[in-house]
Amino acid sequence: MQRKLRVTAGILGLGLALTACTTDAPTDTEDPTTTAAPTTESGTDAATAAEGGTEEGEFFVRADYETELAQRDMTPEGDPETPWLQMIEPIEMADTAEFAAEGPQTLCFSNASISNPWRVTGWTTMQQQVEVLQAEGVIGEFRVADAGDDDNKQISDIESFISDGDCGALIISPSTTATLTPAVEAACESGVPVIVFDRGVNTDCAVTFIHPIGGYAYGASGAEFLVENLEPGSTVLALRILPGVDVLEHRWGAANDIFSQSDLEVVGVEFTGGDGAQIKDIVTQYLQRGDVDGIWMDAGDGAVAAVEAFEDAGADYPVFVGEDELSFLRKWEDTGMTAIGLSYSNFQWRTPVLAAQMIWNGEEVPAEWVLPQEPVTEDDLADYLERNVDMPSLHYAKFGGEDLPGFPDAWQGR
Repeated sequence: MQRKLRVTAGILGLGLALTACTTDAPTDTEDPTTTAAPTTESGTDAATAAEGGTEEGEFFVRADYETELAQRDMTPEGDPETPWLQMIEPIEMADTAEFAAEGPQTLCFSNASISNPWRVTGWTTMQQQVEVLQAEGVIGEFRVADAGDDDNKQISDIESFISDGDCGALIISPSTTATLTPAVEAACESGVPVIVFDRGVNTDCAVTFIHPIGGYAYGASGAEFLVENLEPGSTVLALRILPGVDVLEHRWGAANDIFSQSDLEVVGVEFTGGDGAQIKDIVTQYLQRGDVDGIWMDAGDGAVAAVEAFEDAGADYPVFVGEDELSFLRKWEDTGMTAIGLSYSNFQWRTPVLAAQMIWNGEEVPAEWVLPQEPVTEDDLADYLERNVDMPSLHYAKFGGEDLPGFPDAWQGR
């Protein structure tokens, strides 16, 4: 049966300070406050797409979607004790012999930002990994440029790294997909080995592109959880951050596809900017209109605010799709609600640093390095909470830094 979809205009504009995980700023996309209905990745009306699933478009490629869903069931190559070095289906390996180098190398990093807790957690993990390799004499100088969520600033940062000409390797975490593509291509053309991670760009020129399985897998896993745990006819509210960043668009495209084949009713698809106060206000407004049985989020930052809206309204807790941020995991345990903590593998921030070491050693690396992406479930919730008992609320459970010398102080004192 097809789902029913009640379409509402977006409550929020895009001028909100972004605090949610994995992303920082949108590309050029229509403001949802001016549209009569939520749009899918290809810009089609969500009600139309719901009739037959998500349509093919710039941000939804069904072949890629199906690949990611299949990768969830694959056993990664490598030691499960070091998931940041595991690889899922490494089809093509890049020959890095031309980049082999001796002695301490200068590692350069162009970062989109550290404007949300997910990125702060990952940035701390990266720094700790760099310190290990500096102590081993692998890395000399670690040069960092933070773009502060500004595409133009990041383009300028990359140009500066190229013109300086002293980077032994350049790591790039792009702020947005399309806008940063030319800058990444220019970096590749300079001859420096380029490592892209976290989010993609529209080129495969980098030596390696490092990322967890991806947004399709993330979004589908959350939607499937709601389908499995809600009664037919139940209502779902989808909370999105901003449009235009590939990994987030993929998450909603996948979820929309799953919902379209279910008996659930999606009562709204709202952009939130990742702002807790706005999230709480949106959920409160929907609860005033009627029951909301499930919450799907494309990123878990701000999830606690959504839960609190149900508490303030005296409503039953929904079935909830959150993330592995500790504030949500602790709220989940306290409430006993039915939930899942999806993960976008925060430990991926170690991988590009270790990839640089491999490249300098002339070792092969995957052209596309796909990392595992396992959620926190009810079965292992208590274990992750115990392992992170002394960590701050905005910390991410799957940060992958327990074996680094700075643990736990570096993450506690950020």
